[in-house]
Amino acid sequence: MTKKPDLTALRNAFGERLQENVRLANYTTAHVGGSADGFLIAQSADEMAGMITKLWDLDCPFRIFGTGANILVSDAGYRGVVIANHAHTIKIDAHTDPPTVWAESGANIGTVARQCMLRGLADLEWAASIPGTVGGAVYGNAGAHGKDISKQFVGADVISRAAGRESWDGQKMGFEYRCSALKRGLKDVYVLAARLIVTQGNREEIQAKMSEYAEIRHGTQPPGASMGSMFKNPPGDKAGRLIEAAGMKGFRIGGVEVSPKHANFFVNTENATAMDYYQVMEEVRKVVKEKTGVELNLEIELLGDWSSVSAEIGDLS
Repeated sequence: MTKKPDLTALRNAFGERLQENVRLANYTTAHVGGSADGFLIAQSADEMAGMITKLWDLDCPFRIFGTGANILVSDAGYRGVVIANHAHTIKIDAHTDPPTVWAESGANIGTVARQCMLRGLADLEWAASIPGTVGGAVYGNAGAHGKDISKQFVGADVISRAAGRESWDGQKMGFEYRCSALKRGLKDVYVLAARLIVTQGNREEIQAKMSEYAEIRHGTQPPGASMGSMFKNPPGDKAGRLIEAAGMKGFRIGGVEVSPKHANFFVNTENATAMDYYQVMEEVRKVVKEKTGVELNLEIELLGDWSSVSAEIGDLS
């Protein structure tokens, strides 16, 4: 089990900004998870960079939360500090050729898309109804409807432990399907802001496309608390189709149910625990492999103390 951080040193470094023993279920879209030892709120990219630097100096483990989607925090919580990323400034340059939008990493990607639409700027329609941040979208190369963030990516302002603040282009970010160099395990690098390329378009047509995508999303994805897509789509197939083909739609343990509407969404129906989620994931993955021969890999990430889990967490990676 990971030891608790030095709370005295954290109090000296952050003063009243530091919150202690904060329940992370209140900050995740699945509404599950234990407490973090420390909790900070960053209101700007500069403030977040300063917090990160101090935490590195203290050699204290930390994680950054945007909306809290795509992450499963253990019931035992997280031995470290969580930074809630509320840095959400958006700057749109509609008069350059091509136009670009710069946004801090805590900005909602859907809000960025809608702000572009209001100025008649296209190519982010797919992102309008995605409940995530710009930083999370870059980190996981978020996408929908055959498009993803890498198609619009110009560069990112990042902070790294080795080099401080610097700019990264798409090649250095190493985008792949729902992944980047950061998500593949590159340590001690965090996105502070990103610049995206857009194109001039017709506002009414852009808005109509956004509405069309929103209807598709609402018609195919279940309401309620979840983490979003649980497993990555295997090459040439869909995780949801495979889970349904394995007969796992509606499967349930505790408060977690495999959605009858979309099998790749696991919904917190009532008072679920992180362990409920973990057990459902394990069983679904096992049955899909037995019945279809396909090994499903997680799209979400596991965070916190999972030492009480008998199966090795790496088996789900």
